[in-house]
Amino acid sequence: MSLENGSFFVALSKVLRERGERSVISDEKRSMSGVQLLEGAERWASGLASLGVKAGDRVAVQAEKSLEIVQLYLATLRMGAVYLPLNDGYRPSEVEYFLSDAEPAVFVCSPDNASSYADMNVTIATLDGAGGGSLADTVAGQNPHVPLSHVGGNDLAAIIYTSGTTGRSKGAMITHANLLSNANALIAAWGVSRQDVLIHALPLFHIHGLFVALNVLMLAGGEIRLLPAFDCSKVVRKLPGATMFMGVPTYYTRLLDDRGLNRTTAGDMRLFICGSAPLTPATFDAFAKKTGHRILERYGMSECGIICSNPLVGARQPGAVGRPLDGVTVRIADGKDIGVLEVTGSNVFAGYWRQPEKTRAEFRDDGFFVTGDIASIDEDGVVRIVGRDKDMIIAGGLNVYPKEIETLVDLLPGVGESAVIGLPHPDFGEAVAAVIRPVPSSNLDGDKIIEALRPQLAGFKLPKAVFVVDELPRNAMGKVQKAQLRATYAGWFADQ
Repeated sequence: MSLENGSFFVALSKVLRERGERSVISDEKRSMSGVQLLEGAERWASGLASLGVKAGDRVAVQAEKSLEIVQLYLATLRMGAVYLPLNDGYRPSEVEYFLSDAEPAVFVCSPDNASSYADMNVTIATLDGAGGGSLADTVAGQNPHVPLSHVGGNDLAAIIYTSGTTGRSKGAMITHANLLSNANALIAAWGVSRQDVLIHALPLFHIHGLFVALNVLMLAGGEIRLLPAFDCSKVVRKLPGATMFMGVPTYYTRLLDDRGLNRTTAGDMRLFICGSAPLTPATFDAFAKKTGHRILERYGMSECGIICSNPLVGARQPGAVGRPLDGVTVRIADGKDIGVLEVTGSNVFAGYWRQPEKTRAEFRDDGFFVTGDIASIDEDGVVRIVGRDKDMIIAGGLNVYPKEIETLVDLLPGVGESAVIGLPHPDFGEAVAAVIRPVPSSNLDGDKIIEALRPQLAGFKLPKAVFVVDELPRNAMGKVQKAQLRATYAGWFADQ
């Protein structure tokens, strides 16, 4: 079939062919060359097709990180289907919403969890961390030489569910052009080349690990060394011979505590990159002192990929996220000095899945997307994120919306009302906390409340502290004042 410009997979396939037999990605046991990765994508695409997946269909995935997940991701893009990654910490009750909203043709999950979804109206395929399962069995023996789908830049490549402070998650529709333009802009901004070797410790269900770390290194022709998860000692051992590392602030605070991290072990490294949550100046300074490397901080979101980055060459300012990437334009709403940041460019998503009214509400008439983040832009064009327009919590780089947790807390016996907030945490950046007003004569126990929520929530959403109060602070309109609560308990985790 003919190929349209703008397909991320078409651009990537050219790079992988040029890479030939040289390794492009490996885990702790195996390595794949460019040719092998391409053939794997073809074979996995054929396997998906045998399950009835067609161009435009959604492929939902909640499985452990593996080389097979990478091949599955590329196979989905190759055949013009839409990749839908889901956090592997989500419980079945949480996943049910995504499956009902996205209506995927196939849901790929761990063999251990398959029985939990047996009653849902979706084809179930399984895949484990070692690359085994029913989907792997289906793929084995498939003919890898299948026609490449007719995919253009405006076609959907992925749906990323992004949390909000009220209601359910929204599915951000990401196109092939979004992926391709953002990866190319980051390659240029960070000087990524075929000589780069990335230690990949991020999850593959999040845009940081999937669209930033994976896409950028593959498209640049570099090499990726996958770790199943972040592990301080493993990262430090793999630093010699590597040139790049990407992480969230939590990773860097933990690395600083590792005795093996020093200027010698980090001597081959070219670039440490941080994002998904704000990096504290204290962490920035301590890391520079210990390793000789200044962490490069960048700013992005599910709907836009990466928007701004500190410079590869020049001053990297703690607390600043740098200038917008090439092809990206930002501004402050209504021309104020500090206000809601708005963005436009080829990186900006196509809208929210099946929510046209929400999509219209989040875009200005001239096409700028309203990020919801409060920012300032100095005279040199450097952006600083100073807060969030809504009460979003970012715990360990992952978005948490309070309303979901409040709904569950309010259903517990003895709870009259709750307010869920994010508090500064030395390890996670922010941690979830619940402030509860009990019903009269009830005797609430914070630890028991946490245990009651544990089966219903992924670990990063689970409150790390519960405070019981007589009344929740309110304004004249009766709205709970979460800013006041955050101020009251701001030092809680630092004091523990």
